[in-house]
This record gives sequence, structure tokens and C-alpha cells, in this order.
Amino acid sequence: MPPVIAIIGRPNVGKSTLFNRLSHKKKAIVINEPGATRDRNYADCAWNDKPFLLIDTGGFEPASTQGIMSQMREQTLLAMEEADVIIFLMDGRDGLTPSDREIAGLLRATGKAVFYVVNKIDGPRHENLAHEFYGLGIETLYPLSAEHGYGIDELMDGVAVHLSEPKEAAEEDEPPIRIAVIGRPNVGKSSLVNKILGYERTIVNPLPGTTRDAIDTPFQVGGHRYLLIDTAGIRRKSRVSLTLEKYSVVHALKAMERCDIALVLVDADEGITEQDVKIAGLTLEKGTAAIIVVNKWDMVKKDDRTVGAYVRDIKDDLKFMDFAPIIFISALTGQRVSKIFGLVNSVYAQYTKRVGTPELNKTMREIIAANPPSRFQNREVQFGYMTQVSVKPPSFVFFTRQPKSIHFSYERFLVNRIRESFGFDQVPIRIIFRKKT
Repeated sequence: MPPVIAIIGRPNVGKSTLFNRLSHKKKAIVINEPGATRDRNYADCAWNDKPFLLIDTGGFEPASTQGIMSQMREQTLLAMEEADVIIFLMDGRDGLTPSDREIAGLLRATGKAVFYVVNKIDGPRHENLAHEFYGLGIETLYPLSAEHGYGIDELMDGVAVHLSEPKEAAEEDEPPIRIAVIGRPNVGKSSLVNKILGYERTIVNPLPGTTRDAIDTPFQVGGHRYLLIDTAGIRRKSRVSLTLEKYSVVHALKAMERCDIALVLVDADEGITEQDVKIAGLTLEKGTAAIIVVNKWDMVKKDDRTVGAYVRDIKDDLKFMDFAPIIFISALTGQRVSKIFGLVNSVYAQYTKRVGTPELNKTMREIIAANPPSRFQNREVQFGYMTQVSVKPPSFVFFTRQPKSIHFSYERFLVNRIRESFGFDQVPIRIIFRKKT
């Protein structure tokens, strides 16, 4: 799991501009208006081949207690607690403000590595604007221009000292199946972990966000080795907020870096929410296998049509994951919890399955010949060769003379035929079209 770096600062000091600069993307909206960023943006980044997860936060006003600014303040406090390294961005043109002083005091109390950065310094002739910020009692300041790139190298070379090299996994004859339990706050993640393990491994509390950090626990069931990851990672709060709930996306993203299968927990009483869709979508983006686990099933009034109706609703809301198995459980009573591992083993077998190249080519050529793609520029689209290049997820390369001519509908057709022909009906599949030389 890569280190987390959070960019903290008052509104309109250039946090989103710096985020875009470091991530080499234009994910964050940049306008000359305080409070443009309200939710966090996050991106996988690297500096000198050292990976990290970068978070852009909303503007932080320490005195805010009401309205959207209060929610932005809350998200920033969460980011400060979760980050391994903090970049505290200030505005060289505004000078040192009382809010800057208060934020600096809060950051010192975290005991974490903090880099004090003065933005909007467009070159050496403007560095005198940064001198005032030494009044914070710090030894090192980093003057830079997030917009023009001045001073970025010096800052990130300093940050890189705190970024560890990615660890290579130890080789094992039979590595454990890594299972991440993900979902919105208060859907029962920690309760499920405790029920699976048979003891109180994590704190269970009705307040959303009780679990403080991701917790890894190795265990065995039926001779199979597993590593269970409880990914709640949300700090304890006295109330539910939109900010707190959305922050679970960051932790789900971090957990995906390490797991083979994600148990996506949803609340049976609430059904699929917009946040559930976002979290499930992360598994598809990362190529992680997933099982939809409908928890609190004991709380639902049922008849002989209830399960069918729920399955239809879930598949309708999560059309992009119609391959993912669905199971209905109660983490509180233990109802059907043991059956999760039958699904896990089945999904993992497909997730790590390989198809021999001769078998793949023979079957797919017959399928393509029976239903060829549409002609491109009045010429037939010819496939020359197919092979599986990787597992986790199963990924296939198709070589053709016109890779850009393949319509997405035909790509979907090929994915469905691979699922049916080779038994990949429970896992995500990736297809890559490459030019045949």
C-alpha cells in the first residue's frame, strides 16, 4: 500500500493546481474562487519511481463551524489524520495569516512529516515574499509556483525521503487469498470480520467510523489460507456527514492495491446507494474480483419473492458488475456467513485461471468466424493471434491490423464469449487490442 500525501491549506491558495501538477492530470477544478474543491480528489502518483497516493482537500478554515465550510474543515481534519506526509500550502501573495498560524499549530500536534510550502512564488526574484512565513518558527520553507512548476523538484525531492520503496511480496508456495471488506460506514464491516474470525478482532460501535485503521488478520478455513483486511479506516465521529461517508472511497481505493477479492458490503435495509455504486466501481477500475454481500438480511421483512426482487435491483443499479456473485447474510446472527468462503474460493479460482493459447485461438477463431466484426473502411477486420497475458484479472490480447476499428459493442461480445467458453462468469475480464505487425 503506497504512502498517502495530503495537500492542506486555506481556500484558494493553489492546492488543486499543485495536485494537478504532481498527478500530471487535470482532475481537480481550478478557478479563482475560494471553496472550488469540496470533495477530495485523489490520484496514484510517483516521484523518482516511488509511488504514493495524493489527496487534494477542500479549503481549511479552522474557525468554520457551519455550512459547507464546516464540512470542508471536517474532510481536511480526516485527511490530516490519515496522511503519512502533509504538504501545508500557503499563499505568498496574501502573506502569513492568522488561519495559517492556527493550521500550523494543528499540524505540529500530529507529529507527522509536514512540508511548509509557500505558493505563487514565480521565480527567485519573488522569494522575498516567503520570508514572512519563517515567523511560524520553522527551519525549512519551500517557495514554489504550482502553476508554472518553479520549485516543484526541490519540494518533491524532500518529500521523497519519506516515501518507502515498494516492498516485493515474499514468495510462497501457496499465498493466502487476500480479502478486503469494503463499504460505506456503518454497513457492518467490522461485525462481519468478527463473525468470520469468531472473536472480537475489531471494535464494533453503532457510531459510523469506529474502525481507526486497516487491520490485517491471517486465518484458515477448511485448509485454505486467507488474509482478511478490514478497511473501514474512518475515524470515530459523533455524527454521519456527507464528507465522512465519501472519505470511505479513499480507503477502499487503498485496500484494492493489496486484495484479490473485495467483499462489497451493502445495507439490506437501505439498498444500493450512490456511494455503494462508487465503491463497487473502484473494484472494476482496479480489476479486483468482487462479491456483493448484502448484510443485515435478518432485518428485512421477506416473502418468497424478496430475494429475486433484491437481486434484480442490485443488477440494475450495478449493471457494470453483473458478473459479481451476490450473497445475503447477517453479520450479527451469522446467517450464511460461512457460505462466503465457497464463493471466495470459486471466484479466486477463476481470477487466477489461465487458458492455453492453442485452446484460446481455436475457440475464439470459430466464434469470430461465425460472427465477425463490422467492416472497417470497406475492408474486413482480421484477427491474427490471441493469447492470455496475465491473471488477476484475466487479461487477453487480440492482435489485429486495425485495433482502433473494434467497436465497444464487439469488444463486449468477445468478453461475453470468453466468459461462456472458458468459465470466467464471476470475475472481471480485460481485453487489449494490439496492432498486428
